[in-house]
Amino acid sequence: MNGERGHQHPISSLIREANRIFFDMGFTYVDGPLLEDEWHNFDALNVPKNHPARDMQDTFFIKDEAEKVLRTHTSNVQIRYMEEEIQKGVMPPYRVVSMGKVFRNEATDMTHEAEFFQVEGLVVGPDITLANLRGTLTHFFEKLFNGTVEVRFRPSFFPFVEPGLEVDMRLTGDSVPDKLRDRWIEVMGGGMVHPQVLRNCGLNPLEYQGFAFGGGLDRLAMLRWGIDDIRLMHSADLRFTNQF
Repeated sequence: MNGERGHQHPISSLIREANRIFFDMGFTYVDGPLLEDEWHNFDALNVPKNHPARDMQDTFFIKDEAEKVLRTHTSNVQIRYMEEEIQKGVMPPYRVVSMGKVFRNEATDMTHEAEFFQVEGLVVGPDITLANLRGTLTHFFEKLFNGTVEVRFRPSFFPFVEPGLEVDMRLTGDSVPDKLRDRWIEVMGGGMVHPQVLRNCGLNPLEYQGFAFGGGLDRLAMLRWGIDDIRLMHSADLRFTNQF
């Protein structure tokens, strides 16, 4: 043995760093299955049976496994967590984060992969507002990118949040790479947890509110390290990994 050390994959490194940032904000890391039933992947998240997201163009359905899919997002974790806590008699506040692999049946190119990683956050409690979401994401991005960050929300639609938002960030400061500095970049989606989602898990939306957010870890890694092609991160090419 020559004593040469291995190199950590950028996604693994980013998961560890993101988890540490959220831990310092009081979040608990939770996980869930990659092979999921339709209730936790779709129904409980207010995605109806006829929604386009269930179409074969987007979702990998499992042959010979009734109502089983490869999860299309990490939002299944927030449903399972709330259900399990309520079954144990543990009521909000909840503050959890999850990071893991998700699957979409789509063509691959420089910015899209059929298999990629997401980060998902959920906060539920009395008097939770969008201001709490903005503050949480601002702190996360500032720690992750080591600079001053502005966060803005744009109206959007996701079945499991109301209102739904696209989240943009703008990085400022001398330590920020030139190609990212002072540019608005779309990084994730989020919003206030839909009242029906809370009901589906057994919570009263008149008593509790919450926010949720989710986005691609691969995209954050590309921004963080200036990676031009998302496919490199799933290539198993040691020439790529050894750069980190």
